[in-house]
Order: sequence, then structure tokens, then C-alpha cells
Amino acid sequence: MNVIDISTELLTAQVYDTDPTPKHQRLNRMDCGDEFELSAIYASLHTGTHIDAPMHFIENGNSINSMELERFIGPCTVIELPPGVIAGITIERLFPKDCKRLLIKSGGKAHFMSGAATDACKLGLDLIGTDGITIGSKEDDEFVHRAFLSHNIPILEGLDLTSVKAGEYFLIALPIKIDGAEASFARAVLIEDHIFWGGKPKF
Repeated sequence: MNVIDISTELLTAQVYDTDPTPKHQRLNRMDCGDEFELSAIYASLHTGTHIDAPMHFIENGNSINSMELERFIGPCTVIELPPGVIAGITIERLFPKDCKRLLIKSGGKAHFMSGAATDACKLGLDLIGTDGITIGSKEDDEFVHRAFLSHNIPILEGLDLTSVKAGEYFLIALPIKIDGAEASFARAVLIEDHIFWGGKPKF
């Protein structure tokens, strides 16, 4: 089984402009005479590979711990787009119409315009993902988030799709269980050569 790690390393990941720089503090150190290692971490929940839940922008929206885990596990399609805005015509021509989990590879340089996000919500997605640190264009980022999250579509951001080709995979991207939080870190992986969701393994 070939498992592809598409997660970003948390402490060195690009950070959104207004978010704090993540910090890892070693509280106990065996090289300083302590009997065991103990660490703490400080970071925005939107650092590195993470999932935005509806609560991030929608008042009374679902928090991360109240979302169905089935959304984060299952067949997934990766598409590759050129840098620039994702417009309605992009949705019409390049987006698959029959997938539930869609990841966008662009080197972090393709972002939704507001109208395109509205169009994408009509595809019946369970999850949308990107290798950018945010999914919307600079001018439309808030609207784009609201569009997806108001339809209860979680947004998986900060992926590393460098070594991933466009195609069909099996996604596992479970959020850390944090009660009442608007987002959560995730360890995201794609499985490409062991198709087990159809009942029979394929090698």
C-alpha cells in the first residue's frame, strides 16, 4: 500500500499574515537531567495542514468536533490548475462533477473568486482542499470561506501536493478532536494503490 503524506510540517509551514508564529517549547529535557521528554506547542489552529469548520465564518455553524468524520475519509480526486483565479468557467470545464472530495494542486497559487465558490458548492462536495494557505483570492477570501462553510463543506488547507499527480486516490484527513473549535490540525494522507473501499483489495 503506497501512502503519500500530503501534510505540511507544522513548525515550518507558511503562516497566514495575521496568525502567530508557531512555537514548540520543551518543558522537560533528558539532556538536562529530566527523566523524560515533555513538550508544549503554541500555534493558530489554522497553521500548516488544517481543516476549517463552518464555525470559522458562520455564526452557530458546526464546530470541528461536531462534523461527520465520513467527510474526511474516502475516495478523492486531485486536479491540477494553473496559477491565478478560479472562475466559473474553470468549474465548468475542469472540475469533476461526480466526486465528493476534491483537492486542488496549484503550488498554492490558484484561488477561488466569489462566484466560482458558489458554483463549486452546487457540485455536492463533502470536502474541498487546496495546497494554498487559504482557498480564496485576496479580495474574495471571506466570501469564499462563507460560501463553502455555509453549505457545511469543510475546507482542507495547507496541503503539500508537490509529489502528487492529478488523479483518483483515497483520502484520510482526520481533524484533531477539539471541542468547540472553529478549526483543527490534520494529518492528511492519500492512498493510491490499495483500493479497499469497494470491498475487494486491488494491488
